[in-house]
Amino acid sequence: MEKHFYIFLGHFLTLYSCNNMEKKDNTKEWKQEIIDTEVRFQKMLEDKGMHDAFVTFADDNAVLIRGTDIIKGKEAIDNFYKNKNSKGLSWKVDFVEVSKSGDLAYTYGKYIFNYKDSIGNPLKDTGVFNSIWKRQTDGTWKYVKD
Repeated sequence: MEKHFYIFLGHFLTLYSCNNMEKKDNTKEWKQEIIDTEVRFQKMLEDKGMHDAFVTFADDNAVLIRGTDIIKGKEAIDNFYKNKNSKGLSWKVDFVEVSKSGDLAYTYGKYIFNYKDSIGNPLKDTGVFNSIWKRQTDGTWKYVKD
C-alpha cells in the first residue's frame, strides 16, 4: 500500500509541476510584431497606394469607420478603395497593447493625410487613428477595425 502511495504522489507532483510552470511572457515580442506590421502596412501604402495596403492588411471580416460610413468585410473594403490610390497617408504608432493570449492587439497614434482637392489644391487632414489587430492562423496580423 505504501508503495502505491509514493507512486501516486510522484505522478501527482509531476503533473502539478507541469501545469504550474511559469508561462513565458511574449508581450514584448508580440508588441514588436504589431509595430513591424504597421511599418509594413505603411510601406505598402507608400509603394502601391491605399487600395492595395488596406485590402492586403484587412482581416476577412474587418470593419472600417470612415466618417459616418461603416465598411464591413474585405470585399467592401476592396470596393471602397477601388479608386482611392493616394499615397499621401502616413502615421506613427504611439501605443501598442497585446492581449495576454497574444491573439488580439490594438494601436493608436496620429496620422497625416496629404491630398489634393478636385481642382488640384493641396490639402492636409490630421487626426488620431485606432486600430484593432487579430493574429491569423498563419501567425500574421491583420486589422479587424480601423
